[in-house]
Amino acid sequence: MIIGIPKEIKAQENRVSAIPAGVMSFTGAGHTVYVEQNAGIGSGFSDAEYIAAGAKILGTAKEVYETADMIYKVKEPLEAEYTYLREGQILFTYLHLAPDVHQTKALIDAKVIGIAYETVQLADRSLPLLAPMSAIAGRMSIQVGANLLQKINDGSGILLGGVPGVAPGYVVVIGGGIVGFNAMQMAIGLGARVTVLDLSNERLIYIQNLMGGRVETLISNSFNIAKSVADADLVVSAVLIPGAKAPRLVTEEMVMGMKPGSVIVDVAIDQGGTVETIDRLTSHDNPYFVKHGVVHYSVPNMPGAVPRSSTFALSNATMPYAIKIANKGPEAAMRDDPALLKGLNVYKGRVTNQSVADAQGLKYEPVEF
Repeated sequence: MIIGIPKEIKAQENRVSAIPAGVMSFTGAGHTVYVEQNAGIGSGFSDAEYIAAGAKILGTAKEVYETADMIYKVKEPLEAEYTYLREGQILFTYLHLAPDVHQTKALIDAKVIGIAYETVQLADRSLPLLAPMSAIAGRMSIQVGANLLQKINDGSGILLGGVPGVAPGYVVVIGGGIVGFNAMQMAIGLGARVTVLDLSNERLIYIQNLMGGRVETLISNSFNIAKSVADADLVVSAVLIPGAKAPRLVTEEMVMGMKPGSVIVDVAIDQGGTVETIDRLTSHDNPYFVKHGVVHYSVPNMPGAVPRSSTFALSNATMPYAIKIANKGPEAAMRDDPALLKGLNVYKGRVTNQSVADAQGLKYEPVEF
C-alpha cells in the first residue's frame, strides 16, 4: 500500500502522524511511504530522518494526496484539502464529524473510507486512539487555566496553589474520564482545591479511593454543576460521548453566575463543546475570549501546542492500527478487528456511524465486511 503523510495545516498544528520509526515499520512491511516536505519539522523531525527511515519526500500536499492509497494524518482535512480526496481513498485521522456538517458532506461527496481515531473503541468501551491525546489535553487544561487566571490575561489574579496563609484556587472538573482524571491530578499537584463531577458513582468511588480524599466528588447533575461552577476559579469541561456531539452542561445562566475573572477550559470543543456561552472556536494564536466577565478557552487542538510529546504519544497508539490497514486492506482489517470497525465513520458515500448520522439528520448505513 502507498501511505501518504501530509503536513498539518490547522492553525498552530505542529504534530505529525508518524515518527520516523513508524515510517520504518511501514517500509519494513513492504509498503511505500510519501511524506510531504517539512511535515515533521514542527515536532522536531527533519526530512532527512524520514528519508533515512525509507520514506520519499514530496513537495506539496496535492502530490501526497494524489499518490497515496491511505492518508495518515493527525487532524481532520480542512476545506483546502477537500478537493484532493478521491473515491476509495482511506482517510485515517481524527475526524470529529458530529458537529461538522461541512466536512461530513465533503467526505460523503468524495466517497472516501473515513476511519476516525476518536471512535475506535475496544470491548471495554475504552478509546485507545483518543486516550493519549485526552491525557495530554487534561494535563494541559490546568496549565492553560493557571496561565489564564493571571491578571495580564484577563483572569482574576488567583494563584491556583496559593501560598502559606492564603487559600488555594478552586478547580471544578466536569467529567471523570481520562481528560478529567489527568486534569484533576495536575490540579492537585499544584495544590489547588479540586471537585470532580461525574455521572458514574462507581467512577467517583474509584477516584476518591485512588486520591485518598484529596479531591471532592459529586454526582453530575444540573444542580451540582451550577453550585460548583459558581464558586470555581477554574472550570475544566471534560465530557465526551464517543462520536456524538458533546452535551450542553454549563448553561449561560451558570456562566453569568460565575466570579469575574474566572476561567473555563472546554476540552470537549472538538465535539461541539459543553458550554453554552462558547459560540466560537479559538486558536493557539488567539486562545481565549471574555464573556459575562469569564475567560473562555476553546482551542480544538490543544495537544498541538506540545507537538513533540503529542506526536510520540499519538504515533505509538495509532501505528499498530495503521499497519493493520496497510497489511490487510481496510475492509479485511476492520472485519478482523471490531474496535477498528467502530472507527469507520463514512464509507464510499455512506454514513456508517450512528452518532454522526443522528447529530446531522442523515441516514445511518452500517456496513459489514
